[in-house]
Amino acid sequence: MTRLKMTLFAIAAMLSLLFSSPLSAQEAENVEAVAAEQEGPDISGMIFGHILDSYEWHFTDIGDTKIVLYLPCIVKSETTGWHVFSSSHLYHPEGAVYEGFQIAESGSNEGKIIEVATGERPLDISITKNALALLINSLILICIFLYCARWYKGKTAQDAAPKGFVGAIESMVGWVYDDIIVANIPQNANRYAPYLLTAFFFIFLNNLIGLIPGSANITGNIAITFFLATCTFLMINLFGNKHYWLDIFNPHVPWWLKPIMIPIEILGMFTKPVALMIRLFANIMAGHTAMLALFSMIFITASMGAILNGSMTVLAVLFTIFMNALELLVAFIQAYVFTMLSAIFIGLSQPVVHESEA
Repeated sequence: MTRLKMTLFAIAAMLSLLFSSPLSAQEAENVEAVAAEQEGPDISGMIFGHILDSYEWHFTDIGDTKIVLYLPCIVKSETTGWHVFSSSHLYHPEGAVYEGFQIAESGSNEGKIIEVATGERPLDISITKNALALLINSLILICIFLYCARWYKGKTAQDAAPKGFVGAIESMVGWVYDDIIVANIPQNANRYAPYLLTAFFFIFLNNLIGLIPGSANITGNIAITFFLATCTFLMINLFGNKHYWLDIFNPHVPWWLKPIMIPIEILGMFTKPVALMIRLFANIMAGHTAMLALFSMIFITASMGAILNGSMTVLAVLFTIFMNALELLVAFIQAYVFTMLSAIFIGLSQPVVHESEA
């Protein structure tokens, strides 16, 4: 009976990921406490091991052997200076201390390197899983476009259009440029095309690679989406024309509304990039969490009998395949939405005012 309740609880938790808001901190602690009392696989560890950053890159398990890449830790202590060592020293055994450092197991610094003597975080520029994946994915993106650029070397406008992979990339570039960039920034499309094209393909590629088992969840990391949103924020406000700033500090409303509208307009400068950041981060992280939660049903029901486990395995596999197909669509949609909204916001920062309207 207890196992049946646990199964129903897991199904309810899985559905809540799909249809409700995220758990509060207290609720998350209660879920972990219930899971800790049950024997079985570490489901929460599997889920958070994929969506969170770490100092090791765990690809998969083959039997009892873990396929793990331990990454370099680079930290600076205020008392002992710089330290460079492999993260394997901190993971084996669990909770190990090496050169006065360990990985915090709880608190606000959970999962991060701290100094044992002070309990505080040192200056940390370690190569984490997400940092390494970011470098690899960026290199892949550069190689793709250098390969495509090489095809055009020596070609003229009269030559036949490319086919295959190069033709597909050219079609996507043309679509983003014509239907997103030029459509929203007609007067300065060429100025912003490099950034917007880079943002689209960077997000799209990282979204796709993030769906591969054992990969890193780059665009589901709020630090990455924060940086992308900051770039859009700078593009909007550093290159906005005088009419954009006049609309903020001298909006076309009755004088008695200006004390209300000016703070709202200033607040709007920041809410736009924040919306970009949260939308991309939340959609990608939620999708990965939902897929892993569905897949984990196979392991949760493994010891509950062949009939129940077999039924739940079929359902879990079907739902996971469906979610993977949906995530492929989401990978494209989120890249499109981020680029589209960035182009719209940039276009709004450069309004064209005709003399009759001035």
